[in-house]
Amino acid sequence: MKRFSELIQKSAKNPPKSSEDILKGQYKIIKSDDEKMLAFGWASVSMRVDGELIEDWQNDIVEPEELEKAAYDYVLLYREGGEMHERGGAAILIESVVFTEEKMQVMGIPTGTLPIGWWIGFKVTDKEVWEKVKDGTYNMLSIEGEAERVEIEDIVS
Repeated sequence: MKRFSELIQKSAKNPPKSSEDILKGQYKIIKSDDEKMLAFGWASVSMRVDGELIEDWQNDIVEPEELEKAAYDYVLLYREGGEMHERGGAAILIESVVFTEEKMQVMGIPTGTLPIGWWIGFKVTDKEVWEKVKDGTYNMLSIEGEAERVEIEDIVS
C-alpha cells in the first residue's frame, strides 16, 4: 500500500527539499479502549473555540477549508495509521469528522464548545504498538503530510 504522502499531488513549484519541509503535528490521545485497541483524538486543530487561528510548531496556519479538504483526501485515499512516520500497517482509521462551524451548528453544538478541527479514531492492529499506547510511550496522534508554504502578508489598516 502506498503512503498517503505519495498519493498527494506534489507542487512542481516548491517541492520539499528535506524532511524538515514536511509538516507534522502531534495531538494527545484523548480516549482509548484497551480491550478493543481503539484510540481517539484530534488529528489537527485549525481554530480555537474563541475563533483564533492556530499556528503549529512550524509557525504555519492551516485554514479550516484546507484542513477539511486534507481530511477528506486522507479518508478517500489512505486510512492507514503508521508508527512514528517510519512504517505503515499499525492501525486503521475507523472514525473521522472535521468539526466546522456549519457542521457544529447543524448538530446543535453551541458556538465556542469545540475548536474547528479534525477528530479521528484508529483501531490499532499491531499489538506491540498498542502496548506503547497503553504504557504512554505513544500518547499522541501525529499526522504526516506535505504542503506548499504560502507567505501571508500583514494587512495594515
